[in-house]
Amino acid sequence: MTKDVPEHGSYGAKDYHDPPPAPLFDAEELTKWSFYRALIAEFIATLLFLYITVLTVIGYKSQSLADECGGVGILGIAWAFGGMIFILVYCTAGISGGHINPAVTFGLFLARKVSLIRAVMYMVAQCLGAICGVGLVKAFQSSYYKRFGGGANELSLGYSTGVGLGAEIIGTFVLVYTVFSATDPKRSARDSHVPVLAPLPIGFAVFMVHLATIPITGTGINPARSLGAAVIYNQDKAWDDHWIFWVGPFIGAAIAAFYHQFILRAGAAKALGSFRSSSHV
Repeated sequence: MTKDVPEHGSYGAKDYHDPPPAPLFDAEELTKWSFYRALIAEFIATLLFLYITVLTVIGYKSQSLADECGGVGILGIAWAFGGMIFILVYCTAGISGGHINPAVTFGLFLARKVSLIRAVMYMVAQCLGAICGVGLVKAFQSSYYKRFGGGANELSLGYSTGVGLGAEIIGTFVLVYTVFSATDPKRSARDSHVPVLAPLPIGFAVFMVHLATIPITGTGINPARSLGAAVIYNQDKAWDDHWIFWVGPFIGAAIAAFYHQFILRAGAAKALGSFRSSSHV
C-alpha cells in the first residue's frame, strides 16, 4: 500500500512556517564561535575548490599539448568543477551553508537569508581561500602554471564583451536559482515524500553551466574563483575583462533571488495583499 500524498502538493499550515528574515545588521554574530567556524569552513572549502579545479585545468592543457586527445577534456573540467561543488557543499552545508561563492552569498543576502555582516565576511573568506588555493597550484605546477594561463578566466577570441557578460549572468542565474530551489524549506515541507540531496542538483548546475560557457569565458560564475586565478597569474589578459566576472555573477544572482522570492514564492503578491489588508483597517 502506498502512502497517501496530498493532491497538487498541498500541505497543512502546521507543516511549514516561513523562517524569519535575517537581520540586516547582527553584531551579536561577532561574539559567537559558530560564526568564525563558518568563516573557516568557507575559506578552506574555497581553497580546496580552486586547488582541485585549477590544477585540473593546468593538467589538461599540459597533457593536450602533446596529444590533442590527451587529458580529461572540457567534459572532465566541467566534472571537476561540478563534482567539487557537490563534495564541498555536502561537507560544509551544516556549518556555513556551503556557499563557496560570493555570488551565492550575495543572492542569499538579497533574499534576507544571511545578514550583511555575515555576507561581507563570507565573501572575504572565499576570496582569500581562492587566492591561497591557486597559490598552491602555482607552487606544485610551477613549470606549467604561467605557460598554460594559470587557470585564469578571460574572454575568448571571437566573443564580444556583451556576450561574455550575458553568459556570466545566465550561468550564475542557473546556479543561484538551483541553490534557492534545492534549499527551499517550503519545498522540503511540501514535498517531504521526495528525498532531495541539495548538493547534488547544485553540483550538476555547475557542471552544466561549465559545459555551456567554457568556450566563451572559461566559466566564472564565481567571483572568488576568477579573482584568485587573476591575482596569482597577474597578467594583463587576466585583468582586461575581469569586471565581467564580478558584474555578471552579481546581476545573475540578483535576478535569481528576485525570481525565486517574488515570482515563485509569490513574495510580491503577499506584500501587496498585506498592504491592501492594512489599508482597509
